[in-house]
Amino acid sequence: MKTILAFSLSLLVFGLAPMSAQVPQMTTVDPGGGKIGSVLRVNGVHLDKDRVDEVYLSDKTLDMKVKVLEQSDNWIKFRIPPSVKPGRLQLVVKTTGRNSLVLEQPVYITVEEAAQPTEIAASK
Repeated sequence: MKTILAFSLSLLVFGLAPMSAQVPQMTTVDPGGGKIGSVLRVNGVHLDKDRVDEVYLSDKTLDMKVKVLEQSDNWIKFRIPPSVKPGRLQLVVKTTGRNSLVLEQPVYITVEEAAQPTEIAASK
């Protein structure tokens, strides 16, 4: 009985591990924000092109697709799009495949206000 139970538990644990291990997870962003057009690098696991199809910034009302510049298993570099309004935005990923998922990530960025033309002229 103990052998069957141990075998069943090992199948359950090792059978589910590969499925959960392939879920994209973002952990940090460097820098933590910027202005429109800034390039940011988000770090995490399972972020390669085989698992992450698209990346979005969300204000909980609207999801705005970002331009992914580079991508590896542990990081994604992207540019803050011009359609984004200043504020705190959450990162969201859309997974690849026929049954793709949209997954909110526990990572946020802060989009700063663009410099006003008068501020630029005054700083010169």
